[in-house]
Formats: sequence, structure tokens, C-alpha cells
Amino acid sequence: MKRKKSPVSFFKQKSYLLAMVLMLAAVFGMMGVYFSEQRQAQKEERQQAELLQQQEAQEKLAQQKQKAQEKKKEPSREVDAVILPENKDFLDSPEVISSKDNIIAEAPETEEPKAEEPKTEDPEVQETGAPPQPELHFDAADLGWPLSGNVIMNYSMDQTIYFATLDQYKYNPALIIQGNVNDKVLAVTAGKVEQIATNEETGCTVTVDLGDGYQAVYGQLKEVPLEEGEWVASGDIIGYVSEPTKYYSVEGANLYFQLLKDGQSVDPMEYLQ
Repeated sequence: MKRKKSPVSFFKQKSYLLAMVLMLAAVFGMMGVYFSEQRQAQKEERQQAELLQQQEAQEKLAQQKQKAQEKKKEPSREVDAVILPENKDFLDSPEVISSKDNIIAEAPETEEPKAEEPKTEDPEVQETGAPPQPELHFDAADLGWPLSGNVIMNYSMDQTIYFATLDQYKYNPALIIQGNVNDKVLAVTAGKVEQIATNEETGCTVTVDLGDGYQAVYGQLKEVPLEEGEWVASGDIIGYVSEPTKYYSVEGANLYFQLLKDGQSVDPMEYLQ
């Protein structure tokens, strides 16, 4: 005769299975909490690293600006007074002096103007019909800041940095300088406008040849008052800060400033005064 399973044995087996299911659920739950905490910790570490980088960049920028201001400070000389000529009629025509016998004296004879000698023109002007263009020489000591603002993203080609808008880490070949829409962007030094173009990432972008293989690239601009081939002096207006492109919507309005040497990006912070 077959023995019937008792109800007690059946319930014991079910309780064991239920206990195992609960244990597995608890294990998976603890693993989920652990990985979630790990991700949160990594995110906080990245944010702290970014804050430290921004603070270091701001401190370095403030020190450089202070040094530049100290160099540029010179005692101004004011004009105490304007010296007026003693003879108020010094611009009048010479007086005619009469003699005692009422004979009208003749005014002093004026010398006939000599014919001007023809000026010899520069042979370069005669050949080309245009004045010679100045020769460009790059001088790092002359570089000023193109925009007064905080550096919100440093040049970084040896390691990746975090781009908030793109939500990813990548290399940065330029300085991203914070600004406001319509802020003036100035030429860091003298040069010749090589290219004015528009691209998806940096918007309206001006490239200026600085000489000796150096080039300055100004991006995120609008209302550029220049033309290709035009010469600019240090401090001339290159353009105005525009609304940011979709690549920098989180960072906000800014100037994209890149410095090139023989076509390769270099750190502008090593040159700007």
C-alpha cells in the first residue's frame, strides 16, 4: 500500500521554497542597492573633481589678471593749464606801415613758393599699385585677453574633461571663457584675418594669422565687422558674443578661443598676460 503524504510534510516543503525565494530576492535587492551607491559615489567624485578644476582655473586667471593690471598701471599726467599766445593777432596779415610824409609804404614782399620736388614712390607700391603690407611677427609678451570672464572649461589635450551639454568626457583644444550676449571680443594681438566661417559647433568663427606659424581662433561670435584679408591691431573688435550653439547650451554664452602653432593646438593660458 502506498503511503499518503501528510499535510504537514507538504507545507514544510512549500515553506522551504518560499524561504529560498525570499532569500534570493533579498540578495538581488542588496546587490541593486550596492551598485546604485557605487554609481552615486562615482558621480559625486566626478563633480568634486570638476569643481576643483574650475576653482584652480579661476584662481590662476585672477592672478594673471592682477599681474597684467599691475604692469599696465602708469602715472597719468594731467595738463595744468593752456598757454595762450600773447599776441592775439598773430594769425593776421602783416600791417602796412606809412612813412612820415604820408607816403604809403609797400607791404613786405612775400617769397614765391618753391616748386615741390616730386616724391619718389616706394618701388613696391609702383609695381603692385598698393602699399606694402606689414610683416607679421608673433610676440607672446603682447597677448592680452580677448574677453573679460571666467574660464569655465580649460584647455585639455592630455586628458579628457566633462562637457555638461554633451554629458560626456572628451578632449578640449581651446579655452571656453564665460561671457554675456553682446560682450565685445577683442584681438589678443595684431594679425591678418585669414578666414571667417560658420560651423555647427562654434558658430561664426574668425581665424587670424599672428605670424611665425601662430593662429588665433575666435568662436561663438556674431556681428563680425571684419573681412578676410583685413589687418587688425591688438585690442581691435573681432566681434560680439553670440547665443551659444547646441554644443554649449548648458554652459551658456561664451567665447571659444583657440591658439594654434603650425596647425597644432597649444595651451592659451601659457601665453595670455
